[in-house]
Amino acid sequence: MQFRRQSRDEDSINLTPLIDVVFLLLIFFMVSTTFTKETHLEIDLPEAVGETAPEAADPLEVLISAEGGYTVNGRVLVNNQTGTLSAALTEVAAGDTDQRLIITADAKASHEFVVRAMDTAGQLGFVNLSITTRRPEAATE
Repeated sequence: MQFRRQSRDEDSINLTPLIDVVFLLLIFFMVSTTFTKETHLEIDLPEAVGETAPEAADPLEVLISAEGGYTVNGRVLVNNQTGTLSAALTEVAAGDTDQRLIITADAKASHEFVVRAMDTAGQLGFVNLSITTRRPEAATE
């Protein structure tokens, strides 16, 4: 008896779908990854020596005493609460938040009171905010 030999096909794995999946995963990770660029900022803080800003017509002025008391356009407020300052600024500004607001604080005033005045002005929508300083006595240029 003669047995016929069957021709054997080589068993192999088709790598094309595997390569396709790997490339798709690579593209997915490249697209979905966020790259962070770390930067180091060099900050040069401004000095108080310079020219004065041009005067605007009727700016609002908030004065802060050393004890934290507020005065809005010459009118002393009853207390130093945010609500009182907000009501006074709203009344004096009459809804015009585009006008210039100047904050003048005593050198010994707590930082908390200055930040509170700035925060209240920002919440009311004032965008032209200035903080006054005085020129140093021995100013050299």
